[in-house]
Amino acid sequence: MPPTRLYPLGPATHSIGLAFCGLFVAGLLLGCAPPSFLITPVPARQKLVEHVVERESVWATRKIALIDVDGVLTNARSSSLFGAVGENPVAVFTEKLDQAAADRHVRAVVIRINSPGGGVTASDLMYTELCRFRARSGKPVIAALLDIATSGGYYLACAADEIYAHPTTVTGSIGVIMLAPEFSGTMRKLGIQVNAIKSGDLKDAGSPFHEMSAEERAVFQGLIDQMYTRFFKVVARARGGIEPERLRKLADGRVYLGCEARENGLVDEIGTPRDAIRAAKRAAGLADKPIKVVQYSRPYLHRPNVYARTDQPPGQVNLVNIALPDWLDHPAPRFMYLWAPGW
Repeated sequence: MPPTRLYPLGPATHSIGLAFCGLFVAGLLLGCAPPSFLITPVPARQKLVEHVVERESVWATRKIALIDVDGVLTNARSSSLFGAVGENPVAVFTEKLDQAAADRHVRAVVIRINSPGGGVTASDLMYTELCRFRARSGKPVIAALLDIATSGGYYLACAADEIYAHPTTVTGSIGVIMLAPEFSGTMRKLGIQVNAIKSGDLKDAGSPFHEMSAEERAVFQGLIDQMYTRFFKVVARARGGIEPERLRKLADGRVYLGCEARENGLVDEIGTPRDAIRAAKRAAGLADKPIKVVQYSRPYLHRPNVYARTDQPPGQVNLVNIALPDWLDHPAPRFMYLWAPGW
């Protein structure tokens, strides 16, 4: 038998081996090495797919669609220091509603909201899409409020047939806010100035490079008042049992816990998402029928139960994800249906 010969590794193979060894050792030293690596094929098509998260019977064909709304409502993809990540909340929400509307087996929808609100236009677009869904499909919609459903989150809930809140839900914050950062004082100390060549006195209104004038403030306040009136009308239409004078006092921007919101007529019932699902069954005439609860997401996401979120993007390539504050990412004034005390 001829002797065994050992062949030296080429430089490319040697480099790759060293790289993998280096990453593995670094992971052990940092205490974050995964116990294993899982390579999962991802379908080329990224259309939303249906996932059954709960089934009351193996024979169940009727469905309740659980659609989640999480995080700040914006009409844009979320971003970080390294670029855009995630998906556009308005686009994904509309896509999920369209899928629920097209499926004749979906008999009702539960909108699970865990959001402090967001942009005025994004909130209104999602509210409008939910109203449109109800009008064209005739399927009942129950809103289930979780940790936070404030401002734009509550605005969206007002499009539902019924609103359920958990006892510890923070909701309310009916109102509009605009934050306009200003750096003029710091710039003066540093000897920096910005020259604005403009076509009119108010072209750079709200600029962070100069103090806001009384005229600018009056213009912005007028816009805020109009947006607040729109918000107020949405709530008044949804919560018709509250007298306008009393609702005006409730809608001063403050937040409420779930039970307090129920006492004030801002929500219908106190309960968990499972209670909201049971309410959706009753509204669809399925109280004594077995159903299955479904969610929609991209193919690569896992949903173990009805509490799972479905909008997380796949693992990022970036080792560090630094999210920028909204005021730094977009320094221009922004009108928000948002509750964010530390913003």
